[in-house]
Amino acid sequence: MDSQLTQVRIVPDGLTQLLRWYADMGVDIALDEAPHDRLAEAQASASPIAREPERVIQREEPPRQPTASATPPRAAGTVAFVEEAEQDARAAAASAQTLAELREQLLRFTGCGLKTTATQLVFGDGEAGAEIMFVGEAPGADEDRQGAPFVGRAGQLLNKMLASIGLERSKVYIANIVPWRPPGNRTPTPIETAACLPFIQRQIELVGPKILVCLGAPSAQTLLGSKDGIMRLRGRWFNYAVGNATIKAIAMLHPAYLLRQPAQKKLAWQDLRLLAREIVRLRAQI
Repeated sequence: MDSQLTQVRIVPDGLTQLLRWYADMGVDIALDEAPHDRLAEAQASASPIAREPERVIQREEPPRQPTASATPPRAAGTVAFVEEAEQDARAAAASAQTLAELREQLLRFTGCGLKTTATQLVFGDGEAGAEIMFVGEAPGADEDRQGAPFVGRAGQLLNKMLASIGLERSKVYIANIVPWRPPGNRTPTPIETAACLPFIQRQIELVGPKILVCLGAPSAQTLLGSKDGIMRLRGRWFNYAVGNATIKAIAMLHPAYLLRQPAQKKLAWQDLRLLAREIVRLRAQI
């Protein structure tokens, strides 16, 4: 036994190789019978000077405070921005004396963010003095490309609906509450609708129809000032103020909805018959 120990002591290369093998296996500390809290020892041995730069950095970068002279810009969507946009819209719409002037005012208007995402303005289709005016919600992809309202599949269905009661599209006026297409054909937000409302109100006034037809819930709720759904609003006559006059208004199902729900066309036909009877009554008074 002693000879074996002596042999180990006089061969240092064996110890070196053993230590190297321990290091390769990840052994970096010697263990004994008593437990040790190595984390506590590491925290206790950390120098306070080593942690000081972190506290210095925190003091050197305090939160920035706005200067007294700085005036924050009015961000889109804030109350101030919305109020300013509505005021600008009312002033611009009121200044237009013709449909052409109203279109120019809309082209210059910057209070609706949809203008920056749409391809072009979709103003209206028809002539001033049209007997019947139809107002939808907002343009779709086809309308955005062509710059005219109701020219896609919903527009084709609307043309058939008009023909069913003897109306020609060229004899009516068609527009939307919002004249720019919302991205992805989403519903316009209340802020977007409010910014555009003075323009469609002035557009109705300049067209001067005898009957106003609101296509879909958003149009009916916005123009008729109701929170009811379209199924409660449709098939009923309302009074709509146009300048100093009052005209008859009716809510109908939107053609796009009828494309998704063909079974509801029977309700649309009922409403079209109401519209046809009112047209006959109005023409008889002339």
